[in-house]
Amino acid sequence: MASLNLGFNGARKKAAARIRAVERRNLITVCRFSVKTLIDRSCFETIDDTSAEFINFVSILEHILSHRLKGQVSWFGYESPRSFWDYIRIACSKVPHSCIHSIENMENVRSSRAKGRAWMRVALMEKRLSEYISAALRDFKTTRRFYEEGAVVLGEEAGLLADTLIGLNAIDFSFCLKGEGLDESCPVVIDYTPYLKFTQTSDSISSDEEEMRTLGSSGSEAGTPESHMAASLMADQSTWYSKSKRLEQKYRVVLEQKGYLEELVHLREAQLSESVSQNKSLLQRLTDTKISHKLEKEQLEIIILELQDQLTVMKNHDLRSRQELTSHLTNQWPSPGALDTNAVALDTLLYRKRTGPWEEKSFQSLEQLSADMSISQMSLEPAQLNTHSLDSKAGLTHWHGEGKEDTPSLRGLCGSLTSMASYKSLASLKSSEYLASPTTDMTSPGLTPS
Repeated sequence: MASLNLGFNGARKKAAARIRAVERRNLITVCRFSVKTLIDRSCFETIDDTSAEFINFVSILEHILSHRLKGQVSWFGYESPRSFWDYIRIACSKVPHSCIHSIENMENVRSSRAKGRAWMRVALMEKRLSEYISAALRDFKTTRRFYEEGAVVLGEEAGLLADTLIGLNAIDFSFCLKGEGLDESCPVVIDYTPYLKFTQTSDSISSDEEEMRTLGSSGSEAGTPESHMAASLMADQSTWYSKSKRLEQKYRVVLEQKGYLEELVHLREAQLSESVSQNKSLLQRLTDTKISHKLEKEQLEIIILELQDQLTVMKNHDLRSRQELTSHLTNQWPSPGALDTNAVALDTLLYRKRTGPWEEKSFQSLEQLSADMSISQMSLEPAQLNTHSLDSKAGLTHWHGEGKEDTPSLRGLCGSLTSMASYKSLASLKSSEYLASPTTDMTSPGLTPS
């Protein structure tokens, strides 16, 4: 039982696949016939909404775009029918300079089916129907979302459809989009009768001629020479008529191919010119970008040079400030020789102050005092020096005994007498010594504390 069900399901799938394949082949074939009929009719009259060939063509194209179109599922799970305009509106939205937005804003066309039919007419007048179909077929993801398996737009025949519609670019269409015929809700019907005419082949024609000759020869025995001549003339006339028909058919095919090739050449030339213009614009943009980058680089280099110059000026200014500060401080301090002389004179002065009474001498400067003290020191004997040292020690002991605070040696406190700090510390000690000693005679004519 299970094997029977599997076999039945397999046979049903094969039958459904065959039906879909036949439907696709029939629609593509009749579309090709319809395009050829339109091209032939356009050679003699203008194609508009009233032409039977055009009505049949748009019916065929609507059937192709609606073949196995998925319905729209609502919130409650019900599936409502959908028009092919919903697919075209999304799939052709990326086509440059498309008419989709204009059709969406048309006031007199409201239903989805009417907008799809208006799109067909506008695309034919723009001679871009094949371009729209090709762009929609390239969006395979959107096509799979809107159509079921086995649809014409999902099969191998879709490429043939786009190629077939290129021939319509050679026709100048003229339509009125304000009529009420676009909003008809009734489904369109394809008229197959113009394409079901029987075309007799050359072999069939020759066989018919042989039959007519046979019949003529059999009847010639009973007929007159006039009847025999009339039969031969009729046979020749039919032969020439069939030949002229075949020649006319070949001429139409060649003319159609010629128009198709010319339109294809025009299309390729337009694409080439557009590509050249785009290339020129891209080159111009690239050149402008290079120039702007070059200018920015030059400006950046100028800014870097200015910053470097400013840094150099700041460094020079800092170095000059340092040099000026150093020279200023150096000019304020006395020279090392003057420091040594002044220090020796001050040391001698302090030594005499501690060893004995002040001599009534007048010195103009510390240099004179230093020279005098050096001479006196050289004239002293060693014994006298010892005596002076003992006396100085005794005086120092007596000075300390009077309540004077014991202080370390002045030389240890002054340090090096060649520095400005030592000189200032020594001068401060001298001033404090004069102020602290009650027996110092500050009005001595020879000395004036500095």
